[in-house]
Amino acid sequence: MTSVTTSENAKQQHENQFAGDLLEQFSYDDDIVRKFVTATIVWGLVATLVGLIVALLLVLPSLTGGMPWFSFGRLRPLHTNAAIFAFAGNGIFAAIYYSTQRLCKARMWSDTLSRLHFWLWQAIIVAAAITLPLGITQSKEYAELEWPIDIAIAIVWLVIFGGNFLMTLVRRRERHMYVALWFYIATIVTVALLHVFNNLVVPSGWFKGYSVYAGVQDAFMQWWYGHNAVAFFLTTPFLGLMYYFLPKAAERPVFSYRLSIIHFWSLVFIYIWAGPHHLHYTALPEWASTLGMLFSLMLWMPSWGGMINGLLTLRGAWHKVAADPVLKFFVVGITFYGMSTFEGPMLSIKAINALSHYTDWTIAHVHSGALGWNGFMVFGMIYWLLPRLFQTKLWNPKLMSLHFWTGTIGILLYIIPIYAAGLMQGVMWRAMDDTGHLVYPEFIEIIQSIVTLWWLRVLGGLLYFAGVVMLAINALMTWHNRPATYDVPVLSAPRLTPLRIDTEPAVKSDLSDDVPVLNFARTLNVFGKMGWHRKWERLPVKFTVLTTAAVVIATLFEVIPTFLIRTNVPTIASVTPYTPLELAGRHIYVSEGCYNCHSQMIRPMVAETKRYGEYSKPGEFIYDRPFQWGSRRIGPDLAREGGKQSSKWHWDHFENPSYVSEGSVMPSYPHLLSEDLKFDAIAPHMKAAAFLGAPYTDEEIENCEAAARYQAEVIAAEIVAQGGPAAMHEKQAMAVIAYLQRMGTDLFKSPTPETVPPESAGAVDSDAVDGDASTMEDQRDVSDSDDSSPVDDEPKPDTDTGTDTDNDTLEEPNS
Repeated sequence: MTSVTTSENAKQQHENQFAGDLLEQFSYDDDIVRKFVTATIVWGLVATLVGLIVALLLVLPSLTGGMPWFSFGRLRPLHTNAAIFAFAGNGIFAAIYYSTQRLCKARMWSDTLSRLHFWLWQAIIVAAAITLPLGITQSKEYAELEWPIDIAIAIVWLVIFGGNFLMTLVRRRERHMYVALWFYIATIVTVALLHVFNNLVVPSGWFKGYSVYAGVQDAFMQWWYGHNAVAFFLTTPFLGLMYYFLPKAAERPVFSYRLSIIHFWSLVFIYIWAGPHHLHYTALPEWASTLGMLFSLMLWMPSWGGMINGLLTLRGAWHKVAADPVLKFFVVGITFYGMSTFEGPMLSIKAINALSHYTDWTIAHVHSGALGWNGFMVFGMIYWLLPRLFQTKLWNPKLMSLHFWTGTIGILLYIIPIYAAGLMQGVMWRAMDDTGHLVYPEFIEIIQSIVTLWWLRVLGGLLYFAGVVMLAINALMTWHNRPATYDVPVLSAPRLTPLRIDTEPAVKSDLSDDVPVLNFARTLNVFGKMGWHRKWERLPVKFTVLTTAAVVIATLFEVIPTFLIRTNVPTIASVTPYTPLELAGRHIYVSEGCYNCHSQMIRPMVAETKRYGEYSKPGEFIYDRPFQWGSRRIGPDLAREGGKQSSKWHWDHFENPSYVSEGSVMPSYPHLLSEDLKFDAIAPHMKAAAFLGAPYTDEEIENCEAAARYQAEVIAAEIVAQGGPAAMHEKQAMAVIAYLQRMGTDLFKSPTPETVPPESAGAVDSDAVDGDASTMEDQRDVSDSDDSSPVDDEPKPDTDTGTDTDNDTLEEPNS
């Protein structure tokens, strides 16, 4: 009894110390929130419209008439960037700017920085919308933007937005940081880290940079970034949104404070490990992908902890869900979060991933999260904010309800057919008969079997887009009914002094320090009450440092072994750098976004080696910057494309894919046949590659234009001899054909005296410029000799051409 009385008296005395604190007056900056909400709606329309066009291009490849700016390979990155960084990004900022001010009882630290953030972020999005259709891209998923834009993103995100946010926390008037703020901190810190280290490049011009990572290491870094961009750009800030706006809309407190602590720290520490599960059965070291799988499986429990915390916040308020469309959006959004975070760990299991990877199953999984979780949470937040921001009633609540049902049906119509299509692809690719031959040797046959399902996806996307249009109309009319002048309430709260930030007063315990068992019990009791975490919540800088440490430590455990253990990428003596023309062709391949449809990674599976040839080895990709393994096969894998088809076949395929591959869904590329190659632009690319370790000599760089022209003339002569048009050696297609004919051939070449390991290997012999084409011809030759394999301890290369041996029809390398 005495102990309880003492505790209560101590707390009362502690509170009395602040009774005389002077109140400070302040107001919230809702104008910046209105700006970000408006941008969210506008970019939501753009993102969903472009997504609808991209879906149509799969079933109507000639829709855009061969215009290069609107090809699938260029528009799909525009769609993903608009959906992630424009729509979701502006939605995140609207949520953070609105909730942070109220959770801190403080206006944002700098109105100037807030507005700089808004306008510069929109400028970045516009720059992306211009450069991506022009083919200015890194061709790395979710990181397509080139280095000048990347620098702008880093400055705006970390310095302007991050600095403004952190200073607002420091200058807050609320003692404790609420759970939503924890997730905002994790988002700002980790996205900055991911973005900077994944986009380290050596510029070769204003619109082109070469990644400092190559091949396997580039793939690892990209999916460390790609997976965690989903985690810390599309998950953690939306969880912060959920923890603030759901209780507000439901008028209920968060279900469990302790569960939110477990949820937060588990996600921050575990998520960062899981990226390598995107690279199962590739050339990535087995230990890395296994580690990624294990941590992905661990993610299931904390992720569902967040979902449960969200849904149980509605305890006692479920009757409101039936009547309030805002709560409907939130409930469905959280449900899709639960579905996605169950399916993600499931897809990381190697046996399941072997079936799902490269198929439309992954597309369905991504869109269930993007449309359901991200989209519906943003819609619910916007509908809740509109009356409060514009200080008038929502124009049409019935239209909001119609949006909900239209969007929900649209999501289901979108993802269910694509799940079915992905399952069909995975099963048909692997199907083999009793004699060990492929049941479906023609890739195009599998594609044609799912076109109907792609049409259903178009219908689902159309409904979802219609829902966004309804939101835009409702928001516009609500804005139209706004008052002539917004009311800006002036609030007051005591200043947060160091004394108020300090911890609670210590209360003398009656327990003896001489009793170890009781001391241990006391420690468990203190830990269980989470008092230690309450202390952290009063210290934003310390909290930020601890969050950063959790992310960095987890990252280093994977990154250091991947980069320092040389056996992860064994040397292959016959792998040499690209010739100048091949390098130019690879640059065009990258700019056209071909990785969106074609992979360059044959997995060590019987069905894949029978269809495509020898499985891919880590040492084959040491000169690939960026790596182009892809994540989807709308067309077949190209890792062993070299030598499968004639140069004339490739020329015809660019002109009219259906002519050489009936039923193809690939668009034509007439600009490759009509536009001249910029031979004088090759040297800067070679210099950047040489700076990063490609063994080009100064002489080879100096003579690269002549070498490229000579190789182009050789290919053009082949095309003429095979019945093709004459005088085409200046065209871009020559470079792309050179690159395609080189793909995957190095593994089958025996090292010559001139060919030495990559540490000191030379490029194409410059003597070839004077008439000796042997070097270039050798590099384009696929050797079927019985010479020993150039890869130590590897079996002799499989000479399978990628077709069923009992089938005389070659596998079409493009669809």
